[in-house]
Amino acid sequence: MIIIAGLGNPGAKYEKNRHNIGFMAADEIARRWRFGPERAKFQSIVSEGEVEGTKVLLMKPQTYMNESGLAVGEAARFYKIKPGEIIVFHDEIDLAPGRFRMKTGGGAAGQNGVRSLISHLGADFRRARMGVGHPGESHLVMPHVLGDFHKAEQPWLNALLQACADALPFAVAGEDERYQGEVMRLAPAPKFSPRQAARGE
Repeated sequence: MIIIAGLGNPGAKYEKNRHNIGFMAADEIARRWRFGPERAKFQSIVSEGEVEGTKVLLMKPQTYMNESGLAVGEAARFYKIKPGEIIVFHDEIDLAPGRFRMKTGGGAAGQNGVRSLISHLGADFRRARMGVGHPGESHLVMPHVLGDFHKAEQPWLNALLQACADALPFAVAGEDERYQGEVMRLAPAPKFSPRQAARGE
């Protein structure tokens, strides 16, 4: 069994925020793989299913982003699941919009949900980093991630979410590099430095 957690903030006012792209990925995975009904457990909305024979607990922590580790840590302890069997989908401002990168371990890079997970699980869980771009200046980051996706962003967003769900068997099998490559093949997006682009450099 593995845990897949999508990060976000609960409540209608946050629903379409860039910060909630992890929730959106979890919803698309549940739809694509026909997971069971959602229910409340582990301070989360959870559903269960299978991806090509592997059992998956899908989580959307309801603790607010900054305390995501409380929820995922509780589930991991209950099922005795190691960090390497946990995949976390989250927004990444240092990737261009629509870009996708898998990473295991490392620091939080300013992502407070990831920081919380590190404090509860250690650093060795797998991160599915979903690019949302950078506004160019650090004081604009919070309004950027807590802002809704624009209408013009919907095509790349929908393509990325669908690709993450369609290619999921590679991730479930532990083949993160192949998963990353397949997501980018299915949903290609231009590669550039979002900070420099936002500053017009």
